[in-house]
Amino acid sequence: MPHTEAGMVVGLFGGSFNPPHQGHRLVAEIALRRLRLDRIWWMVTPGNPLKDNGHLRPLGERLAAVEALAGGPRVDVTAFEAAHRIRYTAETLALLRQKRPGVRFVWIMGADSLASFHRWQDWRRIVATFPIAVVDRPGSTLSVLSAPMAQAFAYARLAERKAAALPFRKPPAWVFLHGPRSPVSSTVLRSGGG
Repeated sequence: MPHTEAGMVVGLFGGSFNPPHQGHRLVAEIALRRLRLDRIWWMVTPGNPLKDNGHLRPLGERLAAVEALAGGPRVDVTAFEAAHRIRYTAETLALLRQKRPGVRFVWIMGADSLASFHRWQDWRRIVATFPIAVVDRPGSTLSVLSAPMAQAFAYARLAERKAAALPFRKPPAWVFLHGPRSPVSSTVLRSGGG
């Protein structure tokens, strides 16, 4: 688990990153800037319980690829979920809340993940644990408002112009961030189309 100090604002950007690409990097850069994060953790997961992991590259290979893509002075790349044998995001967030109580964490996700977010294990607990930043992705802009999470927690949505306040809001709290977008996806790259 990367080093933190009490009072820090840290973005949590988790995924399989199979492979990582420019679209992921844009999501991370937008979150860093707009949320005024001290650090962002790219959390490379052992695997996604909702996806076919048959084509999943080895964890060490994905970690190296993320490190090559994501490098920066405020970036940490980690696979601590594998070390703790964690499968679900809700478990990861509970562990962080316990181990790092003085840190302000924000869960970061691309808008393309929001459509299936309600299928995640204990998704309502995730929303209640830390604030969430949803970053626009191509083809997902209009579907954001119809996503079950967006509808269930519409009252907790922060205006985009107030995004920097999100880490200091008590959950549930979330924001939808617009910015530059890349059409690249891991699925397209795996199929040889990117």
